Amino acid sequence: MAKTLRRLITSLAAAVAAVGLMTTAPASASTADDVSPFVVGGSRVSTSTYPWVVYLATSSGGQFCGGTLVGATKVVTAAHCVSGRSASSTRVVHRRDDKQSTAGTVATVSRIWVHPSYRTASSGYDVAVLTLGTSLPSPYLPLATPSDTALYAAGTNATILGWGTTSSGGSASRYLLGATVPVTSDATCRTAYSNYSATAMVCAGYPQGGVDTCQGDSGGPLVAGGKLIGATSFGRGCAQAGYPGVYSRIATYYSEITAQL
Repeated sequence: MAKTLRRLITSLAAAVAAVGLMTTAPASASTADDVSPFVVGGSRVSTSTYPWVVYLATSSGGQFCGGTLVGATKVVTAAHCVSGRSASSTRVVHRRDDKQSTAGTVATVSRIWVHPSYRTASSGYDVAVLTLGTSLPSPYLPLATPSDTALYAAGTNATILGWGTTSSGGSASRYLLGATVPVTSDATCRTAYSNYSATAMVCAGYPQGGVDTCQGDSGGPLVAGGKLIGATSFGRGCAQAGYPGVYSRIATYYSEITAQL
């Protein structure tokens, strides 16, 4: 079963073709066969509506992952996006709907925290926190807490966002895209992925597929009830029937993330 990081590696190549800015491959490329996502079946949305969604870029401007502003200087993303990367080679782009524009702010990163138990996305612990070199005066998104069990109930509508590809292996989107997907049951996700952990992960997607995150969306938000409940992690292809997207379960890592804020 081919799993894709969501979605990182394929999105890097797509970013080169679509934007022409990618010059540096991520140090975590060795885990390419472990992960993949961008918003398939989505529509164009704006950072005016979702002011806390950001994307990660190389120092030369190439977008490779997503993230969520959870404090004035803090961004939650996926560990597989930044594991092995240096802070000096990483940028966070805020309030830029169109990747080809100069809108918004490009913030430097002063520190990268990767969950110490992270090894591969499909093993769990796929969370990281970036500390920015400058404060971003913007609304930020609260984290789901261990008591927010209702937000993880099957059928809960959740929002996915990203600048990644719109089909598996396709070109990255120039614009921010968003979509709504239902949270799936643990049983459904376990059927799709034998390595699924209900403690470490949460799945979202339609049984028939068609809407999903994809390459380049890794680290981006899964949002329900006005809170960050997941960070885009991995999946089998993108938007395939029977294979929902897999997200890091933020509530599980609440204490460890907040310790970094």
